[in-house]
Amino acid sequence: MRKIRTALKKRLKAAQRVAVLGVGSELRGDDAVGTVIAKELKGHIKKKKTRLVKVFLGHTAPENLTGEIKKFEPTHLIIVDAVDFHGKAGAVKVIDTYKEAGSSFSTHKMPVWIIRDYLYRAIGCETIILGIQPQSLEFSFVLSPEVCKTARIVSEEIAEVLK
Repeated sequence: MRKIRTALKKRLKAAQRVAVLGVGSELRGDDAVGTVIAKELKGHIKKKKTRLVKVFLGHTAPENLTGEIKKFEPTHLIIVDAVDFHGKAGAVKVIDTYKEAGSSFSTHKMPVWIIRDYLYRAIGCETIILGIQPQSLEFSFVLSPEVCKTARIVSEEIAEVLK
């Protein structure tokens, strides 16, 4: 997880305002990891009472929040989502959709790279996509133990970097 903290610190070095967008279906097991992380992060951010960070719950239609994100005018956007990059369950990776083959890896209505491109053209924010390897995307209301552990760690890491 140190790699994730280091990558976030490096990419957020010049950040002035940061939006975090959690994506995922709470009906499909580990696919909910993005929204779980965003909810945990909301709790961390609320305690700090900062206006420089805002958390958005995108669920399965994150494109519906592009207007709210634009109003917030972030310099940086972190998108957190379950991504099958064929890693070990619970593994975390900073996804570069410019380089990744088959960048339509999303399980949602609109791939996150389309949202990334739209927001970049609209407000010029830099986007970081954090992908968490799911174990299962089957119908379920709970995360697998590996992904649940990762969700807790990633939300703490993001909160620490955004201090």
